[in-house]
Amino acid sequence: MTHSPAFHTSLEQGISTIATHARTLTSSPGVYRMINQQEEVLYVGKAKNLKKRVLSYIQAYRLPNRLQRMVAETHTMEFITTHTEVEALLLEANLIKRLKPRYNILLKDNKFFSYILLTDHAWPRLTKHRGAKTLSGIYYGPFASTYAVNQTLTTMYRIFKLRSCSDSFFASRKRPCLQYHIKRCTAPCTRYINAPDYKEYVNQTKAFLEGKSHELQQNLSQRMHEASEHQDYEKAALYRDQIRALTQIQAQQNINTALKEDTDVIAIASHGETTCIQIFFFRHGSNFGSHSFFPEHIKDLSVEEILTSFLTLFYQDTLPPQEILLSHPLNEQSLVEEALSITAQRKVNISIPKRGQCVRILRQAIENAEEALARYLSTNRSQLKILNEVADVFGLTEMPQRIEVYDNSHIQGTNAIGAMIVAGPQGFDKASYRKFTIKLDEKGAPNPGDDYGMMREVIQRRFSGSLSQEQSRNPFPHLLLIDGGIGHLNAVYETLEDIGLSIPVVAIAKGSERNAGKETFYQPGRAPFSLEKYKTILFYLQQLRDEAHRFAITFHRQKRAKMIERSMLDDIVGIGAHRKKSLLRHFGSTREVARAGIEDLQSVKGISASLAQKIYDYFH
Repeated sequence: MTHSPAFHTSLEQGISTIATHARTLTSSPGVYRMINQQEEVLYVGKAKNLKKRVLSYIQAYRLPNRLQRMVAETHTMEFITTHTEVEALLLEANLIKRLKPRYNILLKDNKFFSYILLTDHAWPRLTKHRGAKTLSGIYYGPFASTYAVNQTLTTMYRIFKLRSCSDSFFASRKRPCLQYHIKRCTAPCTRYINAPDYKEYVNQTKAFLEGKSHELQQNLSQRMHEASEHQDYEKAALYRDQIRALTQIQAQQNINTALKEDTDVIAIASHGETTCIQIFFFRHGSNFGSHSFFPEHIKDLSVEEILTSFLTLFYQDTLPPQEILLSHPLNEQSLVEEALSITAQRKVNISIPKRGQCVRILRQAIENAEEALARYLSTNRSQLKILNEVADVFGLTEMPQRIEVYDNSHIQGTNAIGAMIVAGPQGFDKASYRKFTIKLDEKGAPNPGDDYGMMREVIQRRFSGSLSQEQSRNPFPHLLLIDGGIGHLNAVYETLEDIGLSIPVVAIAKGSERNAGKETFYQPGRAPFSLEKYKTILFYLQQLRDEAHRFAITFHRQKRAKMIERSMLDDIVGIGAHRKKSLLRHFGSTREVARAGIEDLQSVKGISASLAQKIYDYFH
């Protein structure tokens, strides 16, 4: 690949910058960052010997094209020394996750998986949990499917009848809630169950979640027979229902594997410049599901290097299990094992199975990775074909890599918001979605209900505000799609001209009867036209428009709900911030306050009989 003279000049400048920094470096372990002229981090790397590693970039012409471009963009470098190489590896993973550098491997589709949480409380709560593990209790998971967690919890509430309510709701109850009446809770809030019996349900829950379901089932079976012998048929029927529900969950989780320890099985499949990493979660002998990852920025890297980076990045958010089975070896296995053991605060073993059922499970993971990769490539090829056709229809000079779609939402000018979604060759890029709260005031902002003014504000803020400053994370699009007609198109086009940008703009408007399929398209310098002859492209553009509308409506409803929640109590004379807080803490929400009787309202600290009557009268 030949480069322009300007590129060679930039490359030489990058080499000079790196050489200058290398002169003052020591041979200690550490982490280095390459930074461009806009102060954006291009790359984060770790090294056992910082000086030696950084000097390797000086021979840039021997590097792959990807790294040559990185060196050419390097304007300065930053360094952090560490005591050990393991510390450097953990710090590198943490910085990559936080900074998302352009030239590092990234898990764009990484996410927080769902867990089942049994809280540390006198009357423990059983609930679903996602995100950082800040609550005290026992976490079971991860589950790859949120749907599977919800289904499992629904069944477990029927079996074990533990509470699912928040601690504040639990503390304020005076009578059982609906969960008790539909037989999914034993109402510990009102002490309808004593502490020893509730603790027995908690122990049964722990036994099930720790993979001891067969022992639990045998125990319940024995109790059912004993109850039947004592002619306590109601209790015997309860045990029977518990056994049936347990059998159902066991069938869903494919229990009875050879993996008795908590284990993740990870396989990798690659084709060209695309790689799929498949991970199976096994906990306490149960299959908790699987997930596929398609890491980015992997060009010129080996399968072993990709897998090494994946492990350190993935286990930043997910607690490593005791065993990790891999389809391929790692470049630095002992180093990665040590780093993950520090993260897990116990020994983590990484291995490639050679025989037995573990090999069969690994083969299944490899097959899943290959199938997921094939589906991904097939979808990607279809997406590329559609995008090329979009370029032809709208007269674009090249296939659009990034399409931004805009929509506004308001009700008679109230809670006015704007929404932006992003799509490209990989489908919807949800991490790049943006929300805009429209500023309705007297200083040049749009008047209530002024759709064109609202659109001008959104475009102005997108392309001249903070979002425009970080081009690596928010690059300018190759096409703007606006939900609206000729007026919206002109508003956007004029705003872009004022900013000094030239970006292709297309507006999509429904027909006179607002029928999908009869859309009219508007483009500067072109008469209005339809795409009825191009069904595939029309369907694709409808999907983009509908996704933008869904995102805008969701945000608008959230804004309205907050306003309603705030105003309903604020409008009552005598309810200030302190009393409002007391009411919400006691009842949990404004809706529950509205449903409360006068006596219930009086039980709240600070609410007198006359004020309780006033609150009751307001809602009734």
